[in-house]
Amino acid sequence: MQSLAIRPIPHPLQAAIRVPGSKSLTNRALLIAALAHGTTRLENALFSDDSRHFATALQTLGFDVEWDQPHRQISVTGLGGRIPANQAALQAGNAGTAVRFLSAFLALGHGDYTLDGDSRMRERPLGDLIHALQQLGVDIAALHHNNCPPVRIQASGLPGGKTEVSGEISSQFLSALLMSAPYARQPVEITVTGELNSQPYVAMTLAIMQQFGVPVEQKNMRHFHVSQGRYQPKDTYTIESDASAASYFFAAPLICNGSITVQNISRTSMQGDIAFLDVLVDMGANIQREGNQVTVSNSGQPRGVDVDMRNIPDTAQTLAVIAPFCSSPTRIHGIASARLKETDRISATCAELRKLGVPVEEFSDGMLIHPREDLRPARIATYNDHRMAMSFSLIGLRIPGITIENPGCVAKTFPNFFETLEQLQ
Repeated sequence: MQSLAIRPIPHPLQAAIRVPGSKSLTNRALLIAALAHGTTRLENALFSDDSRHFATALQTLGFDVEWDQPHRQISVTGLGGRIPANQAALQAGNAGTAVRFLSAFLALGHGDYTLDGDSRMRERPLGDLIHALQQLGVDIAALHHNNCPPVRIQASGLPGGKTEVSGEISSQFLSALLMSAPYARQPVEITVTGELNSQPYVAMTLAIMQQFGVPVEQKNMRHFHVSQGRYQPKDTYTIESDASAASYFFAAPLICNGSITVQNISRTSMQGDIAFLDVLVDMGANIQREGNQVTVSNSGQPRGVDVDMRNIPDTAQTLAVIAPFCSSPTRIHGIASARLKETDRISATCAELRKLGVPVEEFSDGMLIHPREDLRPARIATYNDHRMAMSFSLIGLRIPGITIENPGCVAKTFPNFFETLEQLQ
């Protein structure tokens, strides 16, 4: 399907929906389960392009990975830090977590590995992680000498020691080092240089490592000491539902009024993007939580906000599509790292809002969005970015004539997004 017209909803929302498992947690759990010794079964796992790229890479490396999509289960048999294959060419598409996590993971092997992605992945910088791994004694290099994939790892185990890594482009560089570090030949000490973006994702990494039996010593999220250790397999490990995916449905009542309940997510989720709910409260929404579900309600016009989203950049586009309907301007800042995602999300978001007639000012680390009452119909380019497609579809719930180009790009993290969106009708 090359495009999809979004049907407006002419009444306040009243719906309950479910969202898939977390991409961030699924991919972390896949890697840790492969490092543990024994079989781990992941419940509520995400079945999407990103998670398939990761799981397929593990299978190519010789791991036993079994899929049960109808029951949302993945079983992984780990080999205690051993990588069976001594040679492999891995393709990860545009799955940033897969490329970054596997770059460090492959250093534990003994062999010659290459790791590549699609054309956009070949533009996404990996140099800070490459440099950090080199400091730990890893023979890793970008094949095109541009600090981007493809990379080659000529591995002979991870020596360990001290390293520094920048946190300014992606916290995933740090998470990649942390998760593989327990299997180094000596303890690993990591110092973060610069500003650490998306800090809650590092907290998520530390939490899942602890849950699998490997605690990490850290000080102020700047200094980390990882002792040698071994992950313990789990008969069942339940993946939380995706807070980033839930953000679109949390946002919908602020555009259309009414209420939506997301049934399978907790306000106490370990995922940083659950903090998007706090932004919605500042805009005037009412949040109710009960057990494993969250309800967002709104009546009337939301307020504009001024918010630093460096810790929750994946929800910046969601906030951006609420902004035109607010009573005052909305300023989003602290998201310079969003320019290096699946697309330049700052530039792309501003361009598509302007198509709708929304006055927008673009900055290096964000944007200022002014309210606009009479939005124009438009065909929304998605830049092959799942978050562009999902966020801008929300505008179509209120404004007639919104068409989403390349809607299939949502398969990256939320394959049935548009079917779930239809449940709001």
